[in-house]
Amino acid sequence: MIRADEKRRTKEISAEHQRERQPISETPRIGLNDSGIVLLAEPTTPCRVLVVDDDELVVRRISTLLQRSGYEIRTARTGEEALRILDATACQIVLTDWHMPDMDGLALCRNLRLRQSSSYIYILMLTVRDATSDILAGLAAGADDYVVKGATPEEILARLEVGRRITHLERSLRTSNQKNQRLSVTDALTGARNRRFLMKYLPRELSRSQRYNHPIAVISCDLDNFKRINDSFGHTAGDEILQSFVTRANNCLRQGIDWIARSGGEEFVFVLPETDLKGAIAAAKRLREVLVAHPVSTSAGPLEVTASMGVTALETTHELATVSSAELLRVADRYLYSSKHLGRDRATAGPVGSANLPSEKLRGGRHDTH
Repeated sequence: MIRADEKRRTKEISAEHQRERQPISETPRIGLNDSGIVLLAEPTTPCRVLVVDDDELVVRRISTLLQRSGYEIRTARTGEEALRILDATACQIVLTDWHMPDMDGLALCRNLRLRQSSSYIYILMLTVRDATSDILAGLAAGADDYVVKGATPEEILARLEVGRRITHLERSLRTSNQKNQRLSVTDALTGARNRRFLMKYLPRELSRSQRYNHPIAVISCDLDNFKRINDSFGHTAGDEILQSFVTRANNCLRQGIDWIARSGGEEFVFVLPETDLKGAIAAAKRLREVLVAHPVSTSAGPLEVTASMGVTALETTHELATVSSAELLRVADRYLYSSKHLGRDRATAGPVGSANLPSEKLRGGRHDTH
């Protein structure tokens, strides 16, 4: 608890903590680890502390101290109220009293540790109980640290600073891990999914289709004469064509449902859940029309680009039950090779059972059966 004669000293300490919390330079410090670069710079948003105590005087004094030190404050008089606040507002630190009417500090700690939370909550127990057994009980319940009422403002702020650093580092690590996870399944050049994502998530899409007996289609796509483009106009122009292709292709897909993966240099696979063969053929036609409508603007000038495609789908219960994701890709590739054999710049489509004898082709906006 903060005594009245300490107000001046509290103000000075708060100002000192404010200065300490400023970055020493505009260049962020970084730490290198095996998973990438973790930013350790000062947080851009203030740390939010939930003060939980049924003594209004204690809450007011603690809140004043923390606000002067740059913390955002939320207050609660009971453990139940604290849980309701945490449901609605993210708080990095909980500073809680031990003795409260409906739910004591130990019960609040246990409740918080049992809850599913997207980020770690640092718990600091504030109480008059200072016996070793009491401290151990608080730590066992889930508290991270313990401060006795009557402690100096310096000690309270120092212990909160530990919590602020820990929660900020945890958020930095979590953000870095999420970014690394996205990068691990994303093609760096085009922004499409990569082959790793394709091989992991196509079986999951197939399992979902099997569960609900819904169709699923794939389009295997290869940009025509791409090596010649690289040799004649340079790899920069080739990269720009790949990027433009993915941008145009994404505009032809249902957002949040369909997805595209780069499976090779100039090879792509479109995965179309909830889509039968007829719908996949329509998607391939849209893709070809968008691709040939305008040349691709590159650093080497505008270049016309075409693509060959193979289209297939699983529609019947038997097909969904007996065809694997690997076989589905192989069938789509067979139709793709047929498109190349027939002269490129087209899509050849058919069911999985007829992959050795293509049944349908698309070119120039026409849909012919043969």
